[in-house]
Amino acid sequence: MKQMIRSLAFVLGLSTIAPPALAELVLVIHPQNETKSMTSSQAAQYFLGGSVQFMPIEQAAGSPIRLEFYKKVLEKEPTQVQAIWARIVFTGKGKPPKEVKTSDEVKKAIRENVNAIGYIEKSAVDDTVKVIATIP
Repeated sequence: MKQMIRSLAFVLGLSTIAPPALAELVLVIHPQNETKSMTSSQAAQYFLGGSVQFMPIEQAAGSPIRLEFYKKVLEKEPTQVQAIWARIVFTGKGKPPKEVKTSDEVKKAIRENVNAIGYIEKSAVDDTVKVIATIP
């Protein structure tokens, strides 16, 4: 019985350990876009349908980078974001962000649209995108 209780305590203890954070994330736009910087709260407006100045590009649903972005920038769970976009789409006030699978695809989408905005790992930055914010 004592062994079973110790095993259960060990398993419960492991389940409370937070997963490791991803590499540093950055918000990126087209290099020719005139925007110089952006706060997280400004970026959240684009990814939550509050503004249409930029076309948001999302990483794949359920991906660690998307979950990290939602947590740090949007301060919401994926189900909350889905509910927000469902309401926007239902009322005809907008379309959800374009979704791509990788950071390379985010950069490609940004190259094709000067008004696109996305998030990638800092290590994936190259001269095809301009960093406007670092997400701690």
